[in-house]
Amino acid sequence: MDSKLQIISGRLRGYKLNLPLGARPTQNRARIAVFNMLSGVIPSDGVRCVWDAFAGSGALGLEVLSRYDNSTAIFTDVSDVSIKTITRNLTGAKLDSGRYVIKNENAIQVVKKYAVNADLIFVDPPYDNADTGIKFVQKLAEFVRPGAFVVQEIESGVDYSPDESVWDVLRDKTYGRARFVILQRNNNK
Repeated sequence: MDSKLQIISGRLRGYKLNLPLGARPTQNRARIAVFNMLSGVIPSDGVRCVWDAFAGSGALGLEVLSRYDNSTAIFTDVSDVSIKTITRNLTGAKLDSGRYVIKNENAIQVVKKYAVNADLIFVDPPYDNADTGIKFVQKLAEFVRPGAFVVQEIESGVDYSPDESVWDVLRDKTYGRARFVILQRNNNK
């Protein structure tokens, strides 16, 4: 599906992304805001490994690959259409295939497998599955290393507060229908 969605910065800037049918991607303007917020908290040496857990089109993980040359990415989604779209987007971007893996897997079921290596995790399930994202972040706390960042997108208006005994809330901003909560795993067990 053609879209106006594109990579907003880095060496792939302007690269137009394909979208799976029925997708609700994070729009360009909102992604600009998210990455501006992240620029104030991500270390100067960038991101080593990003996990785009509910990847859809793969836009968020691709944005990281575009910005940080030494980064790798894990893309997971349960939709076959999304997996095909992510593959198409990555192939079209002509990225070294050694920099990413694409898996047709349920993110909640593979938290332990991928969370331990990720420095940055995007949590963006469909809005009608807000509970999925909330449960995912709760489970993520068991396995992600201290210092790792999580960007959680939920529909504005959803009553949600992350567990501050586990997560430091670095930013909590609403852009139209989307609310972005940027978390960092603290050192508490």
